[in-house]
Amino acid sequence: MRLKAAPSLAEALPVWLKIGLLGFGGPAGQIALLHKEIVETRDWVDEDEFARALSFCMLLPGPEAQQLATWLGWRLHGIRGGVAAGLLFVLPGLLVMLGLSALYVAHGRSDWAAPVLLGLKAAVVALVLQALLKIGKRAVKDGLTAFVCGAAFMLLAFTTIPFPLVVLGAGVLGWLVAKDEAEPIAAPATPAKGQGRVALTCLALWLAPIGLAWLLAPGSTLAWMGLTFGGLAAISFGGAYAALAYLGQAASAFGWLTATQMLDGLGLAETTPGPLILVFVFVGFVGAFQTAAPDWAWLLAVLGGLMAAWTTFAPSFLWIFAGGPLFERWGRRARPSRALALISAAAVGVIGQLALWFTLHLLFRSGQTLEAGPLRVLLPDPGSLDLAALGLTALALMLASRLPMLAMIAALIVASVLLKAAGLG
Repeated sequence: MRLKAAPSLAEALPVWLKIGLLGFGGPAGQIALLHKEIVETRDWVDEDEFARALSFCMLLPGPEAQQLATWLGWRLHGIRGGVAAGLLFVLPGLLVMLGLSALYVAHGRSDWAAPVLLGLKAAVVALVLQALLKIGKRAVKDGLTAFVCGAAFMLLAFTTIPFPLVVLGAGVLGWLVAKDEAEPIAAPATPAKGQGRVALTCLALWLAPIGLAWLLAPGSTLAWMGLTFGGLAAISFGGAYAALAYLGQAASAFGWLTATQMLDGLGLAETTPGPLILVFVFVGFVGAFQTAAPDWAWLLAVLGGLMAAWTTFAPSFLWIFAGGPLFERWGRRARPSRALALISAAAVGVIGQLALWFTLHLLFRSGQTLEAGPLRVLLPDPGSLDLAALGLTALALMLASRLPMLAMIAALIVASVLLKAAGLG
């Protein structure tokens, strides 16, 4: 089928905004929406090119759906098109997330908010388990990937070893066990003209807010947030759920958020358009608010949310604009390919640990953490079991595969409100 003539940038902008506004349903729903709007409805890109772009984006750290939108915009209109598509994909959800974060800070402890947040948390547990099964089927394909998946789960669930070391170890193992046999590659042997300049520009823009925060307020919450979110953006293979495992460790260590607040934020993020990783904006906003002096709390909260957004999403432009040609030259070789495959398998174990962490904090009101050297285990108090949370979680698991995501979340919120009204919540 012959493609239609490429649109002008002015014609493409409303389409990118439409996708940003309607981008519910997580990465799968967002990728399907991009395919429908760009390939099926408008014939701006053909099926083969879309599939190749998606494969590349799946190998990158960060939100693959936003990266795919950025790639499609770049394919149609160069760097300015990629910037427009990538920003418009995120901007509607970012504005909604900032608004929800402000409402949470102002009213999160109100009586009416508690059952709403409980319903959201139960929905989150079901959605994380659903994501675990889907990603696991794709990433765990043989004995070695299954071993790496299980090892990653055990290390994160029962030791103090940090998330980045687990991911790095999986990549090193993949590199070592593979034979470096290159497949035929039709990519150019020399970098594209101006590629180095583009990469340096993207890198400088990404790091500028972090450097400015450390220059003006070294050691501040905003400065540490820049380093944390920026570093995580470079290693967040496996999507938002995997990245949340490390963020949960960092947020707890710095005293930004509690485990319960992390669950609240993820529940709110599930209801917004755009990438699920927008939950980082909630962490930045609420964490900065809670650690700031009262006179500066609201200003620093907004800056914290924006710092989280910028340092999380800006790297996507670097990966797409500068990384594509590099990937074509070496990404199909055996060693890099196997390293990335084992990183993906480790990400499944990370998501499994996250599911366990969320479930324990939702179902039990109290517990204790036992540590012995590098070993650590969280033991909930059986007497603190929350029966309302248990019932809502069971309902969420039943509805997750039967209803669209937003309908399932709405049903859980209604059920939680009814339990509260009946005096059972």
